[in-house]
Amino acid sequence: MAFINNQPPHKVTHLKLVMPAGWPKPSTDIFAFNPLTEEGFQLGRKLFYDARLSKDGNFSCSGCHQQFAAFATYDHDFSHGFNNSFTTRNAPGLFNLAWQKELHWDGGINHIEVQPLSPLTAVNEMAETLPAVLKKLKADTAYIRLFKAAFSDGIINSQHLLKALAQFTGSIQSYNTKYDKVKRGEDSFTLSETLGYKTFIAHCNGCHKEPLFTDNSFRNNGLTLNEKLKDYGRMTITGKPADSLKFKVPSLRNCTITFPYMHDGRLYSLGKVIDHYRTGIDTTQRTLDALLKKRMAISNQEKVDLVSFLLTLKDEEMIHDTRFLQPN
Repeated sequence: MAFINNQPPHKVTHLKLVMPAGWPKPSTDIFAFNPLTEEGFQLGRKLFYDARLSKDGNFSCSGCHQQFAAFATYDHDFSHGFNNSFTTRNAPGLFNLAWQKELHWDGGINHIEVQPLSPLTAVNEMAETLPAVLKKLKADTAYIRLFKAAFSDGIINSQHLLKALAQFTGSIQSYNTKYDKVKRGEDSFTLSETLGYKTFIAHCNGCHKEPLFTDNSFRNNGLTLNEKLKDYGRMTITGKPADSLKFKVPSLRNCTITFPYMHDGRLYSLGKVIDHYRTGIDTTQRTLDALLKKRMAISNQEKVDLVSFLLTLKDEEMIHDTRFLQPN
């Protein structure tokens, strides 16, 4: 066998992203130029949990995206960052990213491979520079081995760093909730869950479309402006007044463990969220979504049943999957 430069061919174990039956096809292939492999996944997993990617060694990606919270930040409106600072938006859950064309609450990131650059370099998050991160990685023999295993040239550079992180985060999928099992004929709803599902279809499915439970659009849901943050959402990216106070519609999958809610984490329970849509919507806002102008007529019993249904969207298999745990 002829080897290039006297080196044997680079061997990797190729992986495939699961495409659940009945799900829409992703609009883009996030792994088109970054083939998903076991070696790339394992490198990305180590990087995801490594606090050395931050300036002071205190913050890893997993610090804001915890597996037991569906890779969101449990029980915090804003996450802790470098030098006792805080983020300015609630950390969203990281799952089913292959179906997201735009990332972040304002859609300011358009590809999974460049997404880590924002938290890595933000002064109120990890506050590090790419050259400094790469210097740390190059001094670690474990990373030297992992980069060689994942990429044919074995070079430790920013491109490979970002590709490896994308392979890990892009592999986190939620498709085995009770809801999914009911849809596959493997389980059945209780009466309360069934009634809650009917309420969901009547009032929520317009924005939180099955099976992803989001349509990935940007909408103004009638929240008043956070006077402290002055966050106008999508308008900060597009510059268009018509996008004022519009934020990305989050997935309701795993919503019972990703509280608090909304872009600024102002609501701490699903009951409060439902009450917002019943009575709290500011109907005077010019950019308010058309579906919400009359608020939502949901009775107290329907509210109880709706929460019962939302509990069926918790993916126990994902949050306990050992493949996503911090490596030893």
